Amino acid sequence: MRIAQVSPLFESVPPRLYGGTERVVSYLTEALVRLGHEVTLFASGDSVTSARLAAIGIESLRLSRKGQDPLARHLAMFEEVLESGDQFDLVHFHTDYLHLPSVRGKDICHLTTLHGRLDLPELISLYQRYAEIPVISISDAQRSPLPNLNWQRTIYHGLPLERLALQAKPGKYLAFLGRFSPEKRPDRAIAIAKAFGMPLKMAAKVDKVDEEYYLKMIRPQLAHPSVEFVGEINEAGKSDFLGNAYALLFPIDWPEPFGLVIIEAMACGTPVIAYPHGSVAELVEDQVTGFVVSSIAGAVRALKQVPSLCRKRIRDCFVRRFSVQRMVQDYVSVYEDLRKKEVELKRSAA
Repeated sequence: MRIAQVSPLFESVPPRLYGGTERVVSYLTEALVRLGHEVTLFASGDSVTSARLAAIGIESLRLSRKGQDPLARHLAMFEEVLESGDQFDLVHFHTDYLHLPSVRGKDICHLTTLHGRLDLPELISLYQRYAEIPVISISDAQRSPLPNLNWQRTIYHGLPLERLALQAKPGKYLAFLGRFSPEKRPDRAIAIAKAFGMPLKMAAKVDKVDEEYYLKMIRPQLAHPSVEFVGEINEAGKSDFLGNAYALLFPIDWPEPFGLVIIEAMACGTPVIAYPHGSVAELVEDQVTGFVVSSIAGAVRALKQVPSLCRKRIRDCFVRRFSVQRMVQDYVSVYEDLRKKEVELKRSAA
């Protein structure tokens, strides 16, 4: 098939540092190319891919030193996609709602994976206006605020099996990997580590919107001798950071749509200690790949039980459920269904 992948422009594909959506776009794009599909990737100009790169700008928005309008860049990209739409059998958008006004009523076969949260009132109202557009959820929990959208399927993210390696022996520190933001609850991770009495290593980025929270609530706690802030880490550093950890702390306080770091930890054989919000119950098999807890005391009790878990079994669960091969097969199946419906619709209209 001739497939276009349309990525957000905030990070390169793949991201140099933090970035979930763009990393998944990269994994999917490369897997499609390996399967023999003709893929065009619309992404920032500093992206690296074996597909044909339709570069939008010179570099990703977050790492750019120039003050660029993110909306203008995205709208320009959508125009470029639509102008070349007849070159593709299917266009796959990963830009949440930004492209919806552009594609409505256009004569292209398209699909949208919704990567973000959907529970905010203004988002619910907006998406309801585009209920006919075919969409993919990345967890069943993500759908709950909008059950009546044109859902095609839930497709969990997948990772290349060779990207992260099994570390058979647990390390002697706890890991936190994500954003320093209120919904990710890094403060809760620090409290858990202190209560358990084990060092905590934190790899995180700080978005501009979270700077005040970071400065007031988190930075003062980073001076504690058992807490180490290692900054943002790139893909190459994740295997050691996660694999050498005793456990990953995922003490979120929001309806997480997926949580890529959960399956990254699983790929290393590292147990996950997570709070029961959003997709967590779908990803973490309680007492197998980690523990689902609801309090700091519960997290401490779970950490005491970590030695009872088999790290190889955790890795095996990852291989079975969250490989990139499974993800790309799921997407190709949806692509083929949509393409078939598109052809039949045009035939009946002729």
